[in-house]
Amino acid sequence: MHRDEATKRFHGGGDAFADLIDETSPAQLPTPDTDVPMVSRSVRLPLETYERVRDAADARGIGVTTLMRQWIEAGLADLDDSATVSLADVRRALASLSRPTAA
Repeated sequence: MHRDEATKRFHGGGDAFADLIDETSPAQLPTPDTDVPMVSRSVRLPLETYERVRDAADARGIGVTTLMRQWIEAGLADLDDSATVSLADVRRALASLSRPTAA
């Protein structure tokens, strides 16, 4: 249907617009990655910083906002002395302990 026809149906009132909506297939929305209610906030970042965050998220196979949320949660845990450490960081630390150091 053309945009003009949809606008006429909308402004015409009655059930015409509701019928138009019923004719369409349901939207395929992404599944949330958590059951916890979330709040959306806008953060302005320099382009270079955003690109670094995006690259770090891509390297981990997660979304940018998921990585930002993890970093914020880790920073807040540091403030509470209840720091969380990622499994990847633990593995890197353990691997570095098993390597001999140069004297």
